[in-house]
Amino acid sequence: MRRYVRWLALSCLLGCAHAPPESASVAARPEVVVIVSADTEWKVLLAEMGESPKTQTAYGAWFVRTYAVAGEPKPVVFFHGGWGKVSAAGSAQYAIDTWKPRLLVVLGTCGGLEGAARKGDIVLARRTLIYDVIERMGSADEALAAYAVDLDTSLVPSEVRAKVREELLVSADQDIAPADVPRLEATFHAVAADWESGAIAYVASHNHTPLVVLKGVSDVVSPAGSETYGSMETFEASARQIMSRLLVLLQDILRRPPAAPR
Repeated sequence: MRRYVRWLALSCLLGCAHAPPESASVAARPEVVVIVSADTEWKVLLAEMGESPKTQTAYGAWFVRTYAVAGEPKPVVFFHGGWGKVSAAGSAQYAIDTWKPRLLVVLGTCGGLEGAARKGDIVLARRTLIYDVIERMGSADEALAAYAVDLDTSLVPSEVRAKVREELLVSADQDIAPADVPRLEATFHAVAADWESGAIAYVASHNHTPLVVLKGVSDVVSPAGSETYGSMETFEASARQIMSRLLVLLQDILRRPPAAPR
């Protein structure tokens, strides 16, 4: 009997420790999960929506709102995934395993590249690429290609696509280095960069989960720097404006059935 009890306890530690919290499993299965990665973006989102979520996960908090999804009221989960590629990948897999959504939506900010983007532009990612892969024994092209993901922008209604820019979005575990601006534009023809979208897209593609990435340009980086570097207050002000606009676009995306996938 003691052996059985010890075995049962060990099984629970090994198997149950990674199970989703009960509150997550009993929540009505959402068709859509919205991931917001960065701490500042999440903070301004909560203020914008008047939320104070109590439910925590190993990655971040979440809450549910009801939206008209293709004409029917449906629960939509808003989930704080955490900043950087590691948290982004882990939390994306957590969201897929826990809620099994029909669609993942990523909302947040990105940095624009001088000459290619303007502050306030909204980027709908048509492709993601992780650019901070460094290979010193050969070419990094194979690794860059392995992590690149093409996204189906037809999941977004045409009237929303008319309001945004469908572009390549590059990611790295860093803000854009001013010295990297010419390289990112010349090598990848990039217009903007963030920390998480490349990792989330990689996980979503391997789970065959449709993904929409919408990022607003909070600042423009030149070889001389950015207005937000060294000024969190400036970044927070931009983030508030961007998250407010993205929530409006989200409603438009959910309200109308998307086009048939390409």
